[in-house]
Amino acid sequence: MEKVRFGIIGFGNMGSSHARYLTAGEVKGAELTAVCDIKPSKLEFAKEKYPDVARFDNHMDLLKSGLVDAVIISTPHYFHPEIGIDAFNAGIHVLSEKPAGVYTKRVYDLIEVAKKSGLVYGLMFNQRTNPMYIKMREIVQNGELGELTRSNWIITDWYRTQYYYDSGDWRATWAGEGGGVLANQCPHQLDLWQWIFGMPKRIHAFCHEGRHHDIEVEDDVTAYAEYENGATGVFITSTGDTPGTNRFEVSGTKGKMIAEGKTLTVYKNSKDSAELIKEDTESGFEKPEVETVVFNFEDEGPKHKGITQNFTDHILTGAPMIASGYEGINGLSIANAMMLSSWKNDFVECMNDGEEFWAELQKKIANAKPRVKRVVEEKIADLSNTYGSKK
Repeated sequence: MEKVRFGIIGFGNMGSSHARYLTAGEVKGAELTAVCDIKPSKLEFAKEKYPDVARFDNHMDLLKSGLVDAVIISTPHYFHPEIGIDAFNAGIHVLSEKPAGVYTKRVYDLIEVAKKSGLVYGLMFNQRTNPMYIKMREIVQNGELGELTRSNWIITDWYRTQYYYDSGDWRATWAGEGGGVLANQCPHQLDLWQWIFGMPKRIHAFCHEGRHHDIEVEDDVTAYAEYENGATGVFITSTGDTPGTNRFEVSGTKGKMIAEGKTLTVYKNSKDSAELIKEDTESGFEKPEVETVVFNFEDEGPKHKGITQNFTDHILTGAPMIASGYEGINGLSIANAMMLSSWKNDFVECMNDGEEFWAELQKKIANAKPRVKRVVEEKIADLSNTYGSKK
């Protein structure tokens, strides 16, 4: 294979953005050969923009066409595992938008099918290409912070008005999205949290549903996590704060690092704090000297295009994957555990079979009150129930 022929399933905001860089030849070894959307207007747009690209109104027809080697799934969240399973069964590689799905129970099914297929499964965790987060992971992996002790991520710069949620009947509903800020805005941060600091063992969260908006899902979350080594973490997020904050702090026995804006500040202890606690026999207040190193990152990395390039390279040359689809279960497990914990008002183990969350989610869907449809601009309301609507 000299080139990977891509099909895009879901030709809304994200799907069309993938089409732009693929048709511009910005991903070496890749070409766009087909697109799919259930909405005629989206296919008309594709016809005008890319007349040589095949168009389908049903993803199964695209998968059976023989025109694609891989697909990028850019549909609403619930369809990610469903279309992924169909693609693998059809012998097609899969690169899915985040998250892997809405609930882990179904994503485990997807993973099983993916493994049996022997095909490539990737997730669009484009923030893994950000040099600042790559640097943070390297610092942790190299042991520069010593034994990890604490993490704090305040990510509240997701401010949304009611108008945003009214722009589609599927938005901010249990049946349409399967969650709120955790399912929609935070999958990248939840992935980075575990990618850099590690996977929590258990979580106790407080997910406030409709705290700031007239919606049925969570729009304000505070979660406390515990890890196997005794470390703890706090994750705070909201779509109701302005001005918001994006500050990620990681502490260890040899120092700490803080990422905020485009700056990463690293504090390095001259001595391991755990050792000093035991060895100080003089003052009781002795502290190690601290060296401060500041990194500035103007470049945020190649983002989506970078993930697609890496996915293509893996298929063609076996290059190591930046964002394997199999790792998508981690961040989704954290999100599911947070919501289930809040519903139960108790700790929840992060890695579980997903059965309890799925059952409780069905109750949420069944008991949801019909949402009052508000009058919004036709162009915005037109996004309802469309593959690939803006997230």
